[in-house]
Amino acid sequence: MTFPPIREELRGLEPYGAPQLDVPVQLNTNENPYGPSEACVADIAASVAEAARGLHRYPDREHVALRTALADYLSQDTPHGVAVEQVWAANGSNEVMLQLLQAFGGPGRSALSFAPTYSMYPEYARDTSTAWVQGRRADDFSLDLDAAAALVREHRPSVVLLPSPNNPTGTALPPEAVTVLCEAAASYEPQGLVVVDEAYGEFRRAGVPSALELLPTHRNLVVTRTMSKAFAAAGLRLGYLAADPAICDAIRVVRLPYHLSAVTQAAALAALRHAPELLGKVDELRAERDRTVTWLREQGLQVADSDANFVLFGTFVDRHAVWQGLLDRGVLVREVGPDGWLRVSVGTPDEMDAFKHAMTDVLIQPMEEKR
Repeated sequence: MTFPPIREELRGLEPYGAPQLDVPVQLNTNENPYGPSEACVADIAASVAEAARGLHRYPDREHVALRTALADYLSQDTPHGVAVEQVWAANGSNEVMLQLLQAFGGPGRSALSFAPTYSMYPEYARDTSTAWVQGRRADDFSLDLDAAAALVREHRPSVVLLPSPNNPTGTALPPEAVTVLCEAAASYEPQGLVVVDEAYGEFRRAGVPSALELLPTHRNLVVTRTMSKAFAAAGLRLGYLAADPAICDAIRVVRLPYHLSAVTQAAALAALRHAPELLGKVDELRAERDRTVTWLREQGLQVADSDANFVLFGTFVDRHAVWQGLLDRGVLVREVGPDGWLRVSVGTPDEMDAFKHAMTDVLIQPMEEKR
């Protein structure tokens, strides 16, 4: 007798997750390497303590205060502003994406993206019994907009997932790409949603606009964000979206009751009060990213242009051997993306120096072995 009676499409699969190893330099999960200040920690602790006094009661299931603060924050990134009715939050952008697929995907519907891209997207589709359609990016990881729009019109997906910057490549979408695909997804009935995943949006280069600016133009556009990356709050698990209020209303139908705890709401509100501080290292991380790109190219490696806080580099005949060589030297990067490529998160200057020293050793080793 087969046990446990798991769904057949899930049998034998491994759960998603990057390696969590105890090494001196961890550069594999795109975290912000700079933690909160003592003042921020104290504010979060006091806010959580206050919330703890009411833990015998359920939290505000509409998390209105948090959505209001998030709307105020997002409004800084668009001249049109963002209203509280347009904002929804959940336990990380992962849950936001899952809720979108629960509400707008499902049996008989499909979701579409363009590889290489975030490896969780097809898992969201699988978990919601949504068919998965995968297009391809060009060799430089950009999108051929004519081909992409044609693929959308051909498959008529209910949801199009477009990370910008893309993970794992770091590639940002130009505004015209969002417009073209929103128009393509609106050309059939029922029209599809276009979800622009801006998990790394705060790290984009100067002059690259947020898709938030296009919300008034495209009713089928959804922009998602997270506090895990630039906000230095990966342990908080708070993701959110901005969209037409009707989309937020649809998500309410599928969200679990009281899905955001009182503790999470209190901690997130406290973190938002310290937004300038928590985001204060973004410029430094951008500069460190650009220095890393330059250095890797000077070593003769291919490097994808990045608007994120990570860099995709290669190519290696045996990328696992390079990954292991770095790990042996106390540096953990991510073995992800197309064959032959590796991804390194941007850390502190000391951490990036350690990465460069380890990388130099790994690159020199094959040459020494040939002597």
